[in-house]
Amino acid sequence: MSEAEVKAVAIIPARGGSKGVPGKNVARVGGVPLVARAVRAALAAPSIDAVYVSTDDADIAAAARGAGAEIIDRPAAIAGDTATSESALLHALDVLVSQGVEPRALAFLQATSPFIDAAALDTAVRDVLGGTYDSMFSAYETYAFLWAHGDAGAVGVNHDHSFRPRRQDREPHYQETGAFYVMDVAGFRERGFRFFGRVGIAEVAQSSGVEIDDLHELALARALAPILDVAGPIDVDALVMDFDGVHTDDTVTVDQHGVESVTVSRSDGMGIGLLRAAGLPMLILSKERNPVVAARAAKLGVEVLHAVDDKAPALREWCEAAGLDLARVAYVGNDVNDVPALEIVGWPVVVPDAHPAAARAARVTLTRPSGAGALRELAELILAARERG
Repeated sequence: MSEAEVKAVAIIPARGGSKGVPGKNVARVGGVPLVARAVRAALAAPSIDAVYVSTDDADIAAAARGAGAEIIDRPAAIAGDTATSESALLHALDVLVSQGVEPRALAFLQATSPFIDAAALDTAVRDVLGGTYDSMFSAYETYAFLWAHGDAGAVGVNHDHSFRPRRQDREPHYQETGAFYVMDVAGFRERGFRFFGRVGIAEVAQSSGVEIDDLHELALARALAPILDVAGPIDVDALVMDFDGVHTDDTVTVDQHGVESVTVSRSDGMGIGLLRAAGLPMLILSKERNPVVAARAAKLGVEVLHAVDDKAPALREWCEAAGLDLARVAYVGNDVNDVPALEIVGWPVVVPDAHPAAARAARVTLTRPSGAGALRELAELILAARERG
């Protein structure tokens, strides 16, 4: 990309070392590595022309590249515990200059903020490019009473503790989220720090302010993802499905002769048929060796692998044989034995009543019940992506 084409870039510093959460920048929230979530947020801001991830870690680089970012190799000298984000940003800008890219505005995103508001980011970039502000940061409005320890006990920081005004009678303060900062590049190079000149606040919702520095915050983010993430079309090259609890409602009827039968949905069958007609490769990956599974797969015209105890290796092998990129594959499951497979695909999907461990690994949680429309819903989301082009 030439200099003339670039007005604003996003740079995401993401080093490999993390003591609080090992492998933090590739930990999955909503089924997506954190660094990939940041890349996608930047790509969703139309005012950003290119997205770069500065890293010293191969796994982070792979996840970022898969999400659409370009990679800048981060030297070890500025990748340690004491290295500042500013040092990584300045190094990245120098690398870009050596490639003939000299942006006017820089968006600095932190992968440890999983719910970056792309619309607010876009507005901030436009405000800096337009000269309204020299630097901006994301923050949410708060009316919290802040306190500090004093010599004679606690003292009010942003209020007189002897007077307790109503919320509507107080001016709000703004709490920095750490999700993103936007800077005029020339001013940042001169000052070497993210705040300078006329500083603006990019207001975001408090729910987007989650930062991940420890395992409890990671668990919180994973719990929030199904609520805060908006499911859209699912753009994939293949679909792999568990059987029990996905094609069925996870119940079985046994007659007096010990013969098992299950109930399946005609609607789900129609959805699978539409995907087959669209030429989408599909596989049923089942732990059980059951004639019911084989019969259903045959009726649907879908390949099946039986008696698979460890689904992740089987899934990898099938994708490699078919020349499929796991990042472009959807896997839909419902139970703990599906988790390893959910964790290696780009689109991990679960049904509404999935086991909590499976739900935490999911990028998409369907709304229709298993065995009663869940696969039809998934088919519609996949077809929507294909129709969108």
